[in-house]
Amino acid sequence: MTAPERKVLTVGDGADAREIAVLFRPGAGPCVVWLGGFRSDMTATKATAIDQWGERAGRAVLRFDYSGHGASSGAFEDGTIGTWLEDAEAAIAAFAGPAPVLVGSSMGGWIALLAARRSAAPLAGLVLIAPAADFTEALMWERFSNETRREIVETGRWMRPSAYAPGPYPITRALIEEGRDHLLLDAPVTIGAPVHILQGMRDVDVPWEHAMRLVDRLAEDDVVVTLIKDGDHRLSRDEDIARLIAAVDGIAPAA
Repeated sequence: MTAPERKVLTVGDGADAREIAVLFRPGAGPCVVWLGGFRSDMTATKATAIDQWGERAGRAVLRFDYSGHGASSGAFEDGTIGTWLEDAEAAIAAFAGPAPVLVGSSMGGWIALLAARRSAAPLAGLVLIAPAADFTEALMWERFSNETRREIVETGRWMRPSAYAPGPYPITRALIEEGRDHLLLDAPVTIGAPVHILQGMRDVDVPWEHAMRLVDRLAEDDVVVTLIKDGDHRLSRDEDIARLIAAVDGIAPAA
């Protein structure tokens, strides 16, 4: 295999500056941009599979780590949705070229929607895997017990147990409160590009009903939904990866 190019991008100024680690594979467009999930990184299974497909197909692929994730600088608990959106927009502007395809997994689906809505330039399309739009509110805060909410408000964070890591991780007051500035699901969402959603029906982290709320809000866009009856949140099995690659290739073939 030919390794992608490793790059570093500085985002922010002064005390807010952070070094964002980037993996870029040159190739034909539209560039496929991977937007990872909460606490994931650009070397995870689906991200790597997208890059391997890009090499086989001669396609441009952009991956990066949000600040506080993977190989990028910063502390995870200092991040917010706005911070990670800024990281994504900077990476897209620097490397993706015209009309990219945004591929967002879980939190990355929310970031992809926000970036698409704010983009002044057209996009080729979006592929969203278990899109966790508004998750800080709808899938966290609204589900937390009164005791957990009180701890977050009074101490600034709560250590949440994880099914995907050996130890708990912090949910901060800043993450919850700043997330409210980016909520999407209470109003229509217009992307101006085709959207393909892949959603597991056994997903306990982002239930399939949550994805359908998003579909309802995407009333003006061309939306395809693939419901995977036995699929979980990760959708990282071989058959899930095959569906993902087909969705990416189908929504924006090489120019």
